Amino acid sequence: MGLLHRQLVSAVGGLKVGWSAIGEAEVVMISVAFLVVLFSVQKFGTSKVGLAVGPALFIWFCSLAGVGIYNIIKYDTSVFRAFNPIHIYFFFKRNTTKAWYALGGCLLCATGSEAMFADLCYFSVRSVQLTFVFLVLPCLMLGYLGQAAYLIDHHSDYEQVFFSSIPDGAFWPILLIANVAALIASRTMTTATFSCIKQSTALGCFPRLKIIHTSRKFMGQIYIPAINWFLMVACVILVCSISSITEIGNAYGIVELGVMMMTTVLVMIVMLLIWQINIIIVLSFVVIFLGLELTFFSSVLWSVGDGSWIILVFAVVMFLVMYIWNYGSKLKYETEVKQKMSMDLLRELGSNLGTVRAPGIGLLYNELVKGIPAIFGHFLTTLPAIHSMIIFVCIKYVPVPVVPQSERFLFRRVCPKSYHIFRCIARYGYKDVRKENHQAFEQLLIESLEKFIRREAQERSLESDGDEDMDSEDDNSGSKVLIAPNGSVYSLGVPLLAEYTQDGNTISEASTSDEVRPVVEEAPSSDPEQSLERELSFIRKAKESGVVYLLGHGDIRAKKDSWFIKKLVINYFYAFLRKNCRRGIANLSVPHSHLMQVGMTYMV
Repeated sequence: MGLLHRQLVSAVGGLKVGWSAIGEAEVVMISVAFLVVLFSVQKFGTSKVGLAVGPALFIWFCSLAGVGIYNIIKYDTSVFRAFNPIHIYFFFKRNTTKAWYALGGCLLCATGSEAMFADLCYFSVRSVQLTFVFLVLPCLMLGYLGQAAYLIDHHSDYEQVFFSSIPDGAFWPILLIANVAALIASRTMTTATFSCIKQSTALGCFPRLKIIHTSRKFMGQIYIPAINWFLMVACVILVCSISSITEIGNAYGIVELGVMMMTTVLVMIVMLLIWQINIIIVLSFVVIFLGLELTFFSSVLWSVGDGSWIILVFAVVMFLVMYIWNYGSKLKYETEVKQKMSMDLLRELGSNLGTVRAPGIGLLYNELVKGIPAIFGHFLTTLPAIHSMIIFVCIKYVPVPVVPQSERFLFRRVCPKSYHIFRCIARYGYKDVRKENHQAFEQLLIESLEKFIRREAQERSLESDGDEDMDSEDDNSGSKVLIAPNGSVYSLGVPLLAEYTQDGNTISEASTSDEVRPVVEEAPSSDPEQSLERELSFIRKAKESGVVYLLGHGDIRAKKDSWFIKKLVINYFYAFLRKNCRRGIANLSVPHSHLMQVGMTYMV
């Protein structure tokens, strides 16, 4: 927000130079109007305005260089002596404390270009390097050298030195391109914020929000409506309350240096643990870069009372939100894993699960990818009957635009055949439409389940014939099934019996897990073909009886003997975030007559 505010206000503030009737109040009003327009067009995505970004920024950098060359030639060509480092010593000798304070302003001259890192994934490393070295750096240096030459003869114009130094004939065109460039840079910072929020959500450090992917070609081009409008309101409040460029510049300086120091520390960790570089080289890197950053940081600390505290308070609030969400989510998932039902208990209950098995299919949505969720036991004790077939459905998103329907579902059997319990992992790409017709979803689910059962039966038949080393075999439907030497079945390039972690990544085969073990122990039928047809017929009859979506809402509460801080964090702060975040099944389009919800509270 700090950089966005500084760019827009400084660009719009150029109007005061070219038009004396424009005052500070008018600059604020125009800046607010630009902000509203800027955040209103965010939903159209980066790719739809990308054709205008490149030419506009190229003209802007060329304008900087042109104005700089003009001022150097007209006022003072001796500014090139600034490249001599001895002048740094003379500057500090003459000004001492004031020179130390000026370090923060020097830092702001070199910042802002990091906004390009929001879209670096769309370009090659070489193109970025060439652009920075041969375009961005020379144009910025010529621009600042020209402003220095202008200030030598015009000491009083330091507040708007750039716009004051523009030649009269070129003032309005350059003012226009300056505002366009400010809007582009501000929009890039907003896109970078979306990317950071998305990565934080993937790591479990931020509440789930609605994320809209605006491009089928680039996964990183996203739009988050809630964050977009939140940023707009925050920026408008900031522009109206802090109109001074100096105050917001001080705030931005502290934030920028904090990011730099954190980046240096993280790079040091990568150098030690991943790259395994010699410790002497790592220490030299830390002493040089971190020492330089600490020097600049010490010069901007004095400005905390001049507006920087707003940004620091905002950073603290965001940190608390991320920490509380991560702490609560991790505690909830660990509790669900610890309290999941054991396979021994299911064996004791028998195939009827200790209750009445009513005709039909129950789709139980949960977040666990392994084991029987405790919420299932809550269903067994709460409902007078349970469906004759139970499918645990876990939704996972994979980093591809669209998942073909033939690869949508991954199945595995949870208990012996007589239990009729399966686990299904439903995979969706980031451009897949989730609000599909529930009848089409059910039909595709049942068809995929039947294919899985046929392939499972075929694999057993091959194993019973002693053909574990067979390279390939065609199933009844004509699709290719690959049999690995270890007996794992692969179809369409994906292991059918693969296990998934919490974040959706594939891990080791599930042949040794608790869910597969009862199936392995089950004695094969004397007539496999007849057993297969009976099970397929059972599935079709259950489908005809109806499909019910069973949704379990797990919640956590702190125990009575817990610390006061834990109670406050879990019972109030985390509960508030969880209540207002986007649920994983938000896009389910299911009639209320086919929906059943049961809540369960875990004491932690």
